[in-house]
Amino acid sequence: MQYGAATAIVLIVTEPGSENHVIEKLRQVEEVTESLILFGEYDIFVKLQCPDFGFLSEIVVNVIRNIDGVETTKTLTAAPLLD
Repeated sequence: MQYGAATAIVLIVTEPGSENHVIEKLRQVEEVTESLILFGEYDIFVKLQCPDFGFLSEIVVNVIRNIDGVETTKTLTAAPLLD
């Protein structure tokens, strides 16, 4: 079986006061399809659509986690529908 595209939700904790800066940078990432500032345990919600899980890993590890103001991330990957 081959599934192709990878969809994920990334929950982000930022340094206090850096939410707007971080979300502006996230909105410049082509694979980000949705982003919201949150109240609560996490500060930002991001939805990503990538061609595969390797590319998804590259975006989370080397792009999102390297944005100034990002403290931690939690990535939730979407499971493909099974027949």
